[in-house]
Amino acid sequence: MSIFAVEYVYGPEAEDGRVEHRPAHRQWLAGQAEAEVVLASGPYVDGAGALLIFRAADEASLRELVAQDPMCSGGGVTGLKISAWNPVIGQLSGYVA
Repeated sequence: MSIFAVEYVYGPEAEDGRVEHRPAHRQWLAGQAEAEVVLASGPYVDGAGALLIFRAADEASLRELVAQDPMCSGGGVTGLKISAWNPVIGQLSGYVA
């Protein structure tokens, strides 16, 4: 398994979608966290987006998973960046395969 940093970008044009889908989004994330697929997540303080840390076999399978997030499928996310990440120090370093 690899670790990925996923950035959601929130544009002002998608505010209604974020408000509408936030409860289902957080429930979906909680399930992924319970399964240890999501290691951390949270919005940026300035409201411009969010950072999510995932474990996944590869980027393709992660993209399929992220597409299931109600926030993404519901139009609350206007941009997405996925980067493979190698945490070598700290609590998340134990998750590197």
